[in-house]
Amino acid sequence: MIEWWEMGLRLLLAALLGAVIGINREHHEWAAGLRTHMLVCVGAALTVLVSAFGFADLAGQAGIALDPSRIAAQVVSGIGFLCAGTILFLQREQVIRGLTTAAGLWTVAAIGLAAGAGLYAAAGMTTLLLWGILALLKPIEQRYLHRHPARSQLRLHLAEAGPLAPIEAALADAGLAVSSLTLRRNGEGASVVDIDCVPPLPHPQLLVQVERLSRLPGVTAVELPGNGNGR
Repeated sequence: MIEWWEMGLRLLLAALLGAVIGINREHHEWAAGLRTHMLVCVGAALTVLVSAFGFADLAGQAGIALDPSRIAAQVVSGIGFLCAGTILFLQREQVIRGLTTAAGLWTVAAIGLAAGAGLYAAAGMTTLLLWGILALLKPIEQRYLHRHPARSQLRLHLAEAGPLAPIEAALADAGLAVSSLTLRRNGEGASVVDIDCVPPLPHPQLLVQVERLSRLPGVTAVELPGNGNGR
């Protein structure tokens, strides 16, 4: 039977390794953050401890055959229910988000199993590798594997808050497929309207709409976020 301090060491290691990954996800404000990753890792470690040592007193009895890997194996499939909760299908943008978070949770569960089983080197190396994939590869992916946005974005600056009906009417007259329209205040007290159009417009057509929207009453400027263009 495993000693209590060894059991505590494995659970603590699982918590720390889960936190290493969770801090990165928390920093980027993804669906699963620090506490979620820690809980998944500790839960997986406890599961493998129960699977390996929880039924030791029954070993050797007639008609009982213990398989230490049986309960732990269910973590690999059972974590899928939690991972599914982090995956979202955005109907308006026609994209799926959260797959990386789900894959990270699945891997963190495996790290917890390794820590609970006493495979300290494997758990530590996997944590470093997973952290490198999530944190270090992201800038490279954004720089060299940049995906074109699935929508066109417009930003209107208004002199003062007012009804959005004229703006919506102008967008409808222009034939723009608006997926979202957000009104907010900027730091100077003026109003800003963010508009997402799906599907995206060709750049020349987008510039035409910028010119058209800039003539609306109360509009002081029109921006194309990320493009450095505006009027």
